[in-house]
Amino acid sequence: MATPVQQANALADSTLLGALGIEFITIEKGLIEATMPVDHRTHQPYGLLHGGASAALAETLGSFGSHLLVAELGGIAVGVELNINHLKSKRSGFVKGVAKILHQGRSLHIWNIEILDEEGSLLAVSRLTVMIKNKEK
Repeated sequence: MATPVQQANALADSTLLGALGIEFITIEKGLIEATMPVDHRTHQPYGLLHGGASAALAETLGSFGSHLLVAELGGIAVGVELNINHLKSKRSGFVKGVAKILHQGRSLHIWNIEILDEEGSLLAVSRLTVMIKNKEK
């Protein structure tokens, strides 16, 4: 039987995860971690990590984390607001996103997402608000 990390990474072929090379490494209740390469797929024209790629990583982590918290109850998780501050640039290697839930309400979840380099230096910090809805039939 596949682990939660293996199941999550299996989604990569048909989603933005695969295009950006995002790979989940930790999946726990209220904590999601993934890596993303800093290469031609995630660069902006100056050869730096694209802020949109960092935002996609942050949104992926928080939204998927909320999905895991509500799917068994018949809910769906939809990101409704993302704020991200870029603190440092990066040209190569990989980044790691670490998402921790700050608030888990019935209709809203709020996640804090940090994006770190290989040495653990903070490159970006993000806050994601996720709306929880009942799955439409």
